[in-house]
Order: sequence, then C-alpha cells, then structure tokens
Amino acid sequence: MNALTRQSHRWHDPFDLLNDLQEDFGRLFSPSLRTNVSENDRTMTPSLEIHEDENQFTLSADVPGIDRKNIDISVTGNTLTLKGERSKEIQKKEKGYYYSERSYGSFQRSVQLPSEVEADKIAANYKDGVLEVVIPKSEKAKPKQIKVDVK
Repeated sequence: MNALTRQSHRWHDPFDLLNDLQEDFGRLFSPSLRTNVSENDRTMTPSLEIHEDENQFTLSADVPGIDRKNIDISVTGNTLTLKGERSKEIQKKEKGYYYSERSYGSFQRSVQLPSEVEADKIAANYKDGVLEVVIPKSEKAKPKQIKVDVK
C-alpha cells in the first residue's frame, strides 16, 4: 500500500490507522530525505589499535580528514587522551546556481594504559589519516630479567 491509496479501516483493528500514520511519519523523516551530511561528520569515534612490546606502547588511530593542527594529545597519570575536530566546507559556484554545505565533527577518546609511562618522551606522527603515538614505558614498568642460580 502506498501513501496515495488507503484501504478502509472501518471494520479493521482501530490501531491499524495509527500504524499507518507512524509509517507515514517514518517515511517523511527518513534519512534518505535529509541532508547528505552523515552522522559520522557530526560526531566521530576513531578506530584505535594498541600494540605493546617490552619498551613501549604504540597507539594507532584512524582520523582521516582532520588537519594535524586540530589534533590534541594529552597524558594525565597513565591515561592518554586524544581529541580532534574536523570541519569541512564545500562551495560550488556555477552559472545559475550556488551550492554550499558545511559539516563539523569532533571526538575525544581516552585510553587507560596498564603501566606507568614516560609522558615527556611520547612522540606522535600523522600521515595519510593515521595518527601513530609512541608511548615509552617507564624503567620500573619494563620487565626485568632475573638470573636464577641453581645449587
């Protein structure tokens, strides 16, 4: 049944009319009728990967479309926090029309590191939309090799 033709509800369940009304409102406010700005453009949650070896943690975050000036990395205790903001503006001016679209998005992710780190030696690199953060472990967090004497 489409929106232009209706069946009579005189002898049917009275809630059928309410269901039809709800479906009509659903179609009216369907995402296909909204702007092309996706939910990811407004808020984003970058994917993270964390690898650990005996000397450091390496965190990789997918943050495409974000200018490196809009990325902030901070450490408090053993919690690393990433913040970022993306702004995108499209403007097209051609004969007979003008098109403009703006979208903004931001994120904040915090990661609890399992051991103490050397915050003043953290280094970050950003290339091709991937942020890589190298977090050195403190000396007391590194594994120690203890020799066992056999008697």
